[in-house]
Amino acid sequence: MWAHSANVNGIRQELSEHARSTAAMARRFAGEFGAGDLGFALGLFHDAGKACALWQEGLLRAERHGGRVGVPHKEFGANLLREVAGSAAMAIQGHHGGLTDLGELHDLPVEEASRDREAVRTFLGLLPEAEHVLDGAAMSLLPPGWRRAHTVAEMGIRLAFSSLVDADHLDTAAHERGLLAPLVRADADMGALRDRFEAAREKKLADRAGAPIDALRERVYRRAVEFAAEGPGVFRMPAPTGVGKTWAAAGFGLHHAARHGQRRVIVAVPFITVTEQNAAEYRAMLGAETVLEHHSAVRPAESGRDERVLRGAVENWDSPFVVTTTVQLFDSLFARKPSRMRKLHRLANAVVVLDEVQALPLRVLTPILDALRVLSEEFGTTVLLASATQPSFPEFDVWGGLRVRDVVDEPRALFKAMRRVRYRWWLDPKPTLVEVGQEAEGHDQVLMVVNTTADARSVFQQWAASSSEGLFHLSTRMYPQHRRAVLQTVRERLSKGHSVSLVSTQLVEAGVDVDFPVVFRAFAPAEALQQAAGRANREGKRAERGLVVVFDAEDMSSPAGYTIGSKVTAEIFGPHGDSTVDPDDLDALDRYYRTLYQRSNAEYGTRAAEIQRNRKCLDYRSVADGPKHAVGDSAGRDSSLAFRMLDDDTVPVAITDHRGPTPAATLLDQLRAEPEAAGAALRELHPYLVALPKRLLEDPAISAWCQPVIGDLYEWTGPYDEHYGIDTTSQSEQEVW
Repeated sequence: MWAHSANVNGIRQELSEHARSTAAMARRFAGEFGAGDLGFALGLFHDAGKACALWQEGLLRAERHGGRVGVPHKEFGANLLREVAGSAAMAIQGHHGGLTDLGELHDLPVEEASRDREAVRTFLGLLPEAEHVLDGAAMSLLPPGWRRAHTVAEMGIRLAFSSLVDADHLDTAAHERGLLAPLVRADADMGALRDRFEAAREKKLADRAGAPIDALRERVYRRAVEFAAEGPGVFRMPAPTGVGKTWAAAGFGLHHAARHGQRRVIVAVPFITVTEQNAAEYRAMLGAETVLEHHSAVRPAESGRDERVLRGAVENWDSPFVVTTTVQLFDSLFARKPSRMRKLHRLANAVVVLDEVQALPLRVLTPILDALRVLSEEFGTTVLLASATQPSFPEFDVWGGLRVRDVVDEPRALFKAMRRVRYRWWLDPKPTLVEVGQEAEGHDQVLMVVNTTADARSVFQQWAASSSEGLFHLSTRMYPQHRRAVLQTVRERLSKGHSVSLVSTQLVEAGVDVDFPVVFRAFAPAEALQQAAGRANREGKRAERGLVVVFDAEDMSSPAGYTIGSKVTAEIFGPHGDSTVDPDDLDALDRYYRTLYQRSNAEYGTRAAEIQRNRKCLDYRSVADGPKHAVGDSAGRDSSLAFRMLDDDTVPVAITDHRGPTPAATLLDQLRAEPEAAGAALRELHPYLVALPKRLLEDPAISAWCQPVIGDLYEWTGPYDEHYGIDTTSQSEQEVW
């Protein structure tokens, strides 16, 4: 009995060998959250249907003539195991196509497994240990804790499914490549990583010039390390910008993981620019082999050659330190496809640092908070919420009774000590964007942050018409390596006292390490205003406080998602009669968040409620793709009620020509020539990818420049501007980044 056709060495893989290897790995992965026996059983039975004579004939036929086997096999194992595994048998049923819903498992004919008695006898003859699994009591493989609440079982099945598909893919890939064993990294010594981080941190502190606020940074860091000794759970780090959250959060994570036997630290941030910056910092301190940077992802097609080729290239976070985006993290957590979910079991028994948590989208905040609570209470995950503008999450009912510990003592005193800017409000009468640009241009060193890529281009072009010295632009229409080069030049000019005028979308404001004396910020929700202020007088070295000018230009644009937040901000912050309330007032920020959540119905909105309802029903398809339209409506599903961090889907576009060929050109050649070795090439391609909104490809003028490569990856063959990258202004766009 074979599991897979001949590999590069001309050798087929035996079904018993594949089942046992997958079962052993799945047991190891699922053991991190107390479900090792379940993981073993899922791995053992996932390909049981391949013991059918028809499937074996189909495999040999496909090997000779090409094509697919054409005989289903996943339902067979799910049917055999569902009495002892209960709803977790869905993992077998979906290990190729994805998790669906509990109804599809219940709809499997009870007699189907017993009907093919020969296949059952063959399978149990090959794997006698499988019969012992089937002798267990009903539902005996489900950990008892999963029965306490529907969302606990829902999360458990997600992690068990992840354990299975990762183990399956690893063993299959090893066979296809002719390896002696699957490539699985040994568990890292987190204590050694902690010590390496501490040594690198001490060296960096000794090598750099001191800043007036270094004593405060050291106090915050030491307090974070002290709190790391406390037991796993949910923690908050309410620390102002510039106080060293990047180091403090990593220090907390590494010390906590070493102390409590956790396997890895996963840092998730909302903006790719911060991912890139933080990953580079952590690589320098921990070593390139230790840190995985994962944000842009090439998604395979639902089926066909691309799906098979890219299956083994999907990241599984098999690293002790992962830096990713919140979009990548939570879109994967609520997905249903193997390619997105393969890494999820790594969240169990790990430290998850969520930086800039104020940026989590309101419309899906309830399922996110519920998932974090369940991971923390049931699956050994420690969560650290880091932000200068800590939202009032404990007010949500879904966190009812959850103990959240603050890592920073007396945050109000810390914020007061860290106050390095003064605000000026330019709201009434409203200026024009040109007037604001002219005012900003009058400063020798200035950062201007606007809300859309269109406004950023407009301001840059206005500046370029009158000057060419020291002008810079940033947005996600530029590929990451280009942005890094711009930021490096900007930092060098700032340090030397040269003139710098930088216009950027808000990607620059959350954690990007730049220090301007003056920042102009387009009116936006309060958390964005405060984040922008963190780029002014960041090091506290200037004799007077930095200046932050908040402007509301009559002709500027803002994304639709800012509407409610901006309105609440206008009510609470800024000039009101004889007094002015600035965004660094913690009491005002708390009032702002409470009002924002109430106005937007963040906790009980239609979308959040529908996602939670479908999670409790174990309807994974409806969570990921949206529920079915009501009877009488158009066919299909309502994606507006699906879980999405960003409603505007994006596709990765590789920049192969900028001042001559970029390394992406060679990497795409490798992908086209050897798609089976896609994993390494895709990882190296990250610094040269631009995420374009998928809807822009509907414009023929833009799609003509996008040449398909593999999966949803494109090559950009159009012009690439030296200053602002890909220009998509042929469409009317209100792009945020």
